[in-house]
Amino acid sequence: MEKVLEIAKMIDHSLLHPTLTDEELREGCELAKKYNVASVCIKPYAIKLAAGILKGSDVLVGTVIGFPHGNNKIEVKVYEAESACKDGAVELDIVVNIGRVLSEDWDYIEKEIKAVDDVARKYNAIIKVIFENDFLPDDKYKIKLCEICSKLKVAFVKTSTGYGFVKGEDNKYFYKGATDHDLRLMRKYCSSAVKIKAAGGLRTLNDVLRVKEIGVTRVGATATETILLEAKKRFNE
Repeated sequence: MEKVLEIAKMIDHSLLHPTLTDEELREGCELAKKYNVASVCIKPYAIKLAAGILKGSDVLVGTVIGFPHGNNKIEVKVYEAESACKDGAVELDIVVNIGRVLSEDWDYIEKEIKAVDDVARKYNAIIKVIFENDFLPDDKYKIKLCEICSKLKVAFVKTSTGYGFVKGEDNKYFYKGATDHDLRLMRKYCSSAVKIKAAGGLRTLNDVLRVKEIGVTRVGATATETILLEAKKRFNE
């Protein structure tokens, strides 16, 4: 099971969709436990539920902060982080204030990320900083975010929330998610100590293997079981 476990330990099983019921959240946690993935990323109110189900396993409990639009005040994100850690989360995926990024208010962004990271460190937790790349029209914003995250020595940077739909030239909304271009750029401009999480549109084993080659060490996925069943078949494990 060596290769399958390696893939499993790249996956943060996502349990964030607004319509998921408590029973579906329980089932998702049990699935994550069955396949021994890296973590679940669960709705904030259900952290205690996940912690109870996953107690004694190697699957970590994660959640989201300022999700999905990043618009909360810094002190609200700090409160969210503190509450999440007290409930049992050890990984926090925080959405940056996207409007402030586009305004190039880098002092604010650095202050925000540091404030949440300080809380996480107090509880021996880590943060993953979500850029929401689909909303950033120029690579300069992503590069600057990489530089700030490297300066602060955060654990992870992350591409997307999964909910960042933008309007195309045909006036239809679409979602790119984790593109190879963005992942290569993030790997290039982040320090080697900062890890990369790809989220958005990763639904197959080939998707995971492709981004792994770029240098990604975590992926956010809802198609966890499909990916790992394919891995077992392919690797004869």
